[in-house]
Amino acid sequence: MKTVLTIITALLLGVLTGCNGAVGEKELAIVEKEPTIEEKEPVVEEKKLLTVAFQKDRTLRYRFVSSRDIEVDWGQTKSVSKRGKDTVDKSSETMEIVVAYTPIEVDPCGLTTIEATCKSVKIRRRKRPGGQAARKDAVESLVGKSFTLTIIPTGKIEDYSQLYELIKEIGKKAFRPNLKRGRIKEPDMIGDFFASQWFLWDSISSIENPAEGVSIGQSWKSKLSVPTPMVMKEARDVTYTLDEIRQSEKGRLAVIRSSYSPAESAPRSWPMPYSGRFQMSGMFGFLRGYKVLRLEGQGEELFNIDAGRTEQYNQQYQMQIKASLPFTLGTNPLITIKQNLTMELLK
Repeated sequence: MKTVLTIITALLLGVLTGCNGAVGEKELAIVEKEPTIEEKEPVVEEKKLLTVAFQKDRTLRYRFVSSRDIEVDWGQTKSVSKRGKDTVDKSSETMEIVVAYTPIEVDPCGLTTIEATCKSVKIRRRKRPGGQAARKDAVESLVGKSFTLTIIPTGKIEDYSQLYELIKEIGKKAFRPNLKRGRIKEPDMIGDFFASQWFLWDSISSIENPAEGVSIGQSWKSKLSVPTPMVMKEARDVTYTLDEIRQSEKGRLAVIRSSYSPAESAPRSWPMPYSGRFQMSGMFGFLRGYKVLRLEGQGEELFNIDAGRTEQYNQQYQMQIKASLPFTLGTNPLITIKQNLTMELLK
């Protein structure tokens, strides 16, 4: 009996020892746990440096087009006119200009001087039947004219002086030579020329900390001009956003979106082409008291990061302007302008 108990005890000890050994082995095993989302390092979006670059003696040619459709709603003001129930005047005007930019002095880390030459200018105006035929636009005198710009790699223009003087010069050509009835200014698209040349690299030069680069989704602000068919000095607030980076045969393209809203005022540094007392011809000289009620729109620019140049842009917006008639004649007309501004690099 004693022998049997000894055998049973030995068997039990063997079983327990085996189990404990197995457990011990499990305790020594190291299990690598997959880190949770919170424990993983965040992915840092690489910032892109957006800088303007030039190659000496390499000329770049761009086509700029500024077009707008204009509607003047007279309401009840013209309801008793010969046109009967038709109380909306419609017209349109377009400026197409080709400018060649040739670097004269290039400093990749400092000031670069660019010579810009106006190669061609086309102005088209369309009015409803019976409208007065348009005379030659002052902007058409720009063909063959040149001016220089001095810029830094961030795209900021340091010296506008020659462009400023050129705008003043063509502003004088907007007036009729005959002064018997006083100084009469004809319609012109000088404001459209200004909008195309003064803000060439605005989306790049307005970046707050350019040396830090820009990440996808980042936004920054600036101001752009608002060309109009009447004499006004208006601005629009613009918000730029780096939307994405596209790969192309030309290189990496930064897609910069923009949105627009009315600005409280225009910078004083912007030139006014005209000076002194004068009267504008046509309907927009007859109306007065212009006030911007609404402005909204959006745009897109493709900036070549590798080449350091803008490939193209497209800006579209719609604005409403309230005007008044002299001597409180009837209701105040409402003016709607649909504006489109484009720039395209030519081959």
